[in-house]
Amino acid sequence: MASQSEVSRGPRASLKQLIPYLFEQRRLLILAVGLGLAGAVASLVQPPILGQIIARVEGGRPLGWLLALLTVIVVVGSVLSGLQHYVLQRMGEGVVLTSRKRLIGKILNLPISQFDRRRTGDLVSRVGSDTTLLRAVLTQGLVEALSGLLVFFGALIGMLVIDPMLFGITFGVIVVALVVVVLVSNRIRPAVARAQEKVGDLAAQVDRTISSIRTIRAAGAAEREQEATERDATEAYVLGVRVARISAFIVPVSFLAMQLSFLVVLGLGGFRVATGSITIAQLVMFIVFLFLMVAPLGQAFGAIAAINQALGALGRIQEITALPTETDRDLELSPIGRVVPLAESRLDYAPAVRLSNVRFTYRSAAPARADARQLVRGGRGAQREAEAAPPEIVATPVLHGVTFEVPRGTRVALVGPSGAGKSTILGLIERFYDPDEGAVSLYGADLRTLDRAELRAQLGYVEQDAPVLAGSLGDNLRLAAPEASDAACERVLRAVNLGGLLDRSLGRERATADGEAPSGLASALDLQVGENGIMLSGGEKQRLAIARALLTAPPILLLDESTASLDGVNERLMREALDSVSTGRTLIVIAHRLSTVVDSDKIVVLDDGRVIGEGTHEELVASTPLYRELAQHQLLVPEDAA
Repeated sequence: MASQSEVSRGPRASLKQLIPYLFEQRRLLILAVGLGLAGAVASLVQPPILGQIIARVEGGRPLGWLLALLTVIVVVGSVLSGLQHYVLQRMGEGVVLTSRKRLIGKILNLPISQFDRRRTGDLVSRVGSDTTLLRAVLTQGLVEALSGLLVFFGALIGMLVIDPMLFGITFGVIVVALVVVVLVSNRIRPAVARAQEKVGDLAAQVDRTISSIRTIRAAGAAEREQEATERDATEAYVLGVRVARISAFIVPVSFLAMQLSFLVVLGLGGFRVATGSITIAQLVMFIVFLFLMVAPLGQAFGAIAAINQALGALGRIQEITALPTETDRDLELSPIGRVVPLAESRLDYAPAVRLSNVRFTYRSAAPARADARQLVRGGRGAQREAEAAPPEIVATPVLHGVTFEVPRGTRVALVGPSGAGKSTILGLIERFYDPDEGAVSLYGADLRTLDRAELRAQLGYVEQDAPVLAGSLGDNLRLAAPEASDAACERVLRAVNLGGLLDRSLGRERATADGEAPSGLASALDLQVGENGIMLSGGEKQRLAIARALLTAPPILLLDESTASLDGVNERLMREALDSVSTGRTLIVIAHRLSTVVDSDKIVVLDDGRVIGEGTHEELVASTPLYRELAQHQLLVPEDAA
């Protein structure tokens, strides 16, 4: 059963969890800190030199080399600052790239059950939007704040040496402002997490709408979908405004602290100059030190806000990276405690596939969703209540003790009404899921003891909706066989009656070649199929998916409604193609159209997740009422057949 932690909100990340992302760029980090320290030294030596220049001017003495030295130091400090800015930007991009690679790798290897529970757009948002916020940690002051600490404390020491009393008053103002900023910025992190979640909801809604745009328009539902999308956009806006409101409070506090400190220094410092407690040169040095201290202080304020924003996004990233991948639990699930190669598990007498008392339940999460405006107005109480609400786990039992076997080299059909569990069985054979009870075996070996990659190399799987990836015809064919030759691609395309696609592509090329020789088959395979295969018909998509499976020449083929979108002619051609490639192979076929499977070696009838009949077409017509009814409805047997 799915644990609550797998589907609940991700934990709030800590600064300790953010540090490893920085250390992955350790060379640039060391360089950035080194440049920052050199720049800090260049800044701290300027006030004493300036004080000497003022003292010499007051005493009527020549400046000598001091002015030239000050100029050189200022220029060097500026160059160091520019170099540090570049290094930080590059480092930030490196952190984003690393986090995206890690997140993409994790997402692509998550168990299929996680994709059942999560929205595609939200996962896309975590890869794009959330990882981008990590850059802000670097580009908005974290490393600069670290190097600025030297300037800050150096300026404090300089101010303390010049005038302890003036320093005490100034430092008190700054400490009060810093405390206020820290308290306020602590509220940014949960606000950013909620805002990013809503951005994920928005991305998921947009993905849903765009991917189904034709259906939506045909149903006249464009306006309703627009309202739903705008509602998510508005809630994201409301939560974004809340983040902006909290962040904006830091700006006047910082500005007020800086201005008040400057006014105190001018007023009280001028008085102390008048009383002879300090000189004009000392006051100028104190003011310059104050400005030097203000710069890293501003960076620290910005860094606090940026870190809290990044930690909110990092929590969402780590929610995904903390999930187990598809293979993480293999050793735990394996009855023998190890993963054995498929070659070692083959038993000559064992069937190709066997299901033994298999029970399986789909589990999906339906987390409680609070209204964004209510969260904004309800403050921390509403926030805690929303975050504490556990997700509801919706369990949908599908298979109830299914047992049957598929002998090697045979064609076995799975038939039954929609929702009987046929596609789920293929998903279990592919190990997209593992059964709750019972076992699925391949050549006598429990699938949970087999290496997944080796297992799937034995299987050719054609899904019910025959997905086609955006790109070229060749890209789709070579998805599982990237090294396949052009000739092999042409062979399987023509085997499934898709040779017309190649011929049309070659014909267009000849018509536009302006007399030059066409590049041939390779160019024809570059035919673009469009987003989701929009340039192909439904039947062509299915045939392309079958050709993709045939190209790998697997010993076992799993076909889920592989002829559902084909007309009579193409269905006949497809059956002939499958007959030609089925020699020496095992086929497991799901079909609602019984005419495509009546000649199968065995037909398994399922209803409500249970096997209610097995046998040939003639045997089932005589023994299984449900199958006989299906056959009668499809005019395969007379209505009065007993």
